[in-house]
Parts: sequence; C-alpha cells; structure tokens
Amino acid sequence: MNGEGRVEQTIQVGLGERSYPITIGTGILGRIGSALAAAGLAKRYAIISDDRVASLQGQHLLDILCQAGLAGELITFPHGEASKHLATVEQLASRLAERGFDRKDGLVALGGGVTGDITGFLASIYMRGIPFVQVPTTLLAQVDSSVGGKTGVDLPQGKNLIGTFYQPRAVFIDTEVLRTLPQEEFLGGMAEVIKYGASIDAEFFSWLERQRKAILALDPAAIVPMIRRCCELKAQVVEQDEREGGLRRILNFGHTIGHAVEAASGYQLIHGFAVAIGMRAAAELAVRSGMADPSVAAGIDQLLRAYQLPTEIPAGFDPATLRTYLSIDKKTVGGRIFFVLPERIGAVRITDQVREADIDAVLRGEFL
Repeated sequence: MNGEGRVEQTIQVGLGERSYPITIGTGILGRIGSALAAAGLAKRYAIISDDRVASLQGQHLLDILCQAGLAGELITFPHGEASKHLATVEQLASRLAERGFDRKDGLVALGGGVTGDITGFLASIYMRGIPFVQVPTTLLAQVDSSVGGKTGVDLPQGKNLIGTFYQPRAVFIDTEVLRTLPQEEFLGGMAEVIKYGASIDAEFFSWLERQRKAILALDPAAIVPMIRRCCELKAQVVEQDEREGGLRRILNFGHTIGHAVEAASGYQLIHGFAVAIGMRAAAELAVRSGMADPSVAAGIDQLLRAYQLPTEIPAGFDPATLRTYLSIDKKTVGGRIFFVLPERIGAVRITDQVREADIDAVLRGEFL
C-alpha cells in the first residue's frame, strides 16, 4: 500500500540493458506523467489508442502528461482486430512523420492487446526504433500482451504473422480501468490468467479457484496480486527465452487451436474466448495422446466454466477450415503442428507427436 491507501506493486523484467519495470496498482494512471518525466525517455509522446479507449482515457492521459511538463499528442485508429494490419501501421507512421516526430520522441500504447501490438511494432520500425511504454487497459493486455516485447500485425492468412521482438521501456498497469470494461472483455482476460496456472503454476491455479468471487467482484486485494503473479510468471519465462526459441513457447498453451478458431470466426470471437476453447481442446489432445489423466482436462474445463468461459468449438465451424488455419500457424514448423499440451495442472509439454486422427476428432468437437 502506498501513502494514500492505494495498492501498488512493482516488478522488474530482467533483460540486461533492455530491462524495465512493471508497475501495478490502483490509480497508477494519474502518476504516469511524473514517472515518464523522471525517466527522461523522450521529449514528447504520441499516445496511440483506438477510438473507443481514446474517448474514455485519451484526453485524461494527455492532461496528465501536460501536468508533468511533457508534450503529447493523441493519435487514434478504429478499434477492433480488423485494424491490426500493415495499413494501420503505415497510416500511424505517416501521421507521426507529418507531426515531426523523430528519434528523440516516444510512443505510449494506451489500450488493449491490439493497440499494444500495433504500437510496439510501430515503435520498433519508425526511425529504426523509438522508445515506447505500455499502458494496458484490458485484463488480457495487463497480464499477457503488454509484457515480453512481442509485437505484430495480422495477415489474411493468420494472426501476428508480421512482427518483431521489441521491449517496452516500462509498463503501467492501473487496475481501476478494468471497471470500464464490458464483462465479456474481463472474462476473456481471465482465460489468459487461467493459462498461467494451468501451464506453469498449480498453486496459482488453485488460488484462482478459491478467489473466484473476489476476482469477479474486482476486489483490488485479489486483482492486484493476481495480475502481479501473471506478470511475474511471464517475466520469468521471457528472461530465460526472450525470442521464443524454446521455453517461451509454453506461453502458447491454448493458442494453437485457439488462433484457428479465432480466425475461422472472422475475428468475431474475442481472443480470450478462443484461447479458453483452445486450452480445453489441448487438454483433450493430451488425454487422447496418453500424456494426461482425464482429471486434468476435467479440472481445466471446470475452472474455465467457473469463470463463464466457453470450452467447446462453436457449432457450425468447419473442421477443414480450422485445419487450414492450423497449417499456417507460426507454431507449425516443417509442416508439423506443434502443440502445448498439459501433462498435469502446472506443467505442459511442447510436442508435434499428436495423431492426425486425434486432431481431427477434437476439431469436430469430439471429447472423451
């Protein structure tokens, strides 16, 4: 707790000269200006935000920067996954150039995962690299996409097929903004939270079971440590494998089939819901492959349902279409699809040793 009674915690992502702090707490947004002024990262900032988040928080953050003596401009783009493509990045870069932004300037990603991915990618290539900070406003972005430096945009063939590894200089997570989220967006973020427990930390998985009521009530006493634990776990993985050469791939639990389902929906299904479906599907593959006891799949299914998350591929989805998206997923190497499968709660295995018949059965929604 700080002096004003607000909950606040800071952890460090240790990457040598690319290390950076993650500050988590209530009321953090109001202190970003002073923190950036003290850090001296840039002489002015462009706040990049989608039109929906900008209408809620954009001017407020501009005022906060101004009060700290920092120049700032707000640049927006249409909200939604449909904006996550190269044309948006080109438009944003042109607007930066038109306004005279140079290598001494920086960007602030204000929004959810789409905004963070776009802004990070833009920062990595504009003027061959300028500093940026993450101010995630969705639970999914706070616990996952804002940390670790993966940036990118989509192609018609699949998600995040163009991108870079480019670390932010800082991450500011204000849990109060979660109260502005539609419930669906908050629940979608919980899928990524559950991912950490299911794939890395069995005790955290159990804690999520026990704290469900407090978490759904957005109690800061539960929300702040929950987000902190997710960030700690991700930081530990990223510190060991920044560029996803091995260990970091465990963070893709639920994302292989999840991304295929999301793409097949025309990105109408939100990412977190798709990941929840993907985790349950991965658990089923683990059982069918003899890697996990059926109780593992049942436990994952039960916790997902407790947080009102979907666990089945929606009716009407064509298995052949899902197969097509799987074949072009970034986790497919040499024509082999690599899955992250749970062996038990808190431990997963990366493998391409999955029978084609089992993949097809799961894509048809056939669970044991």
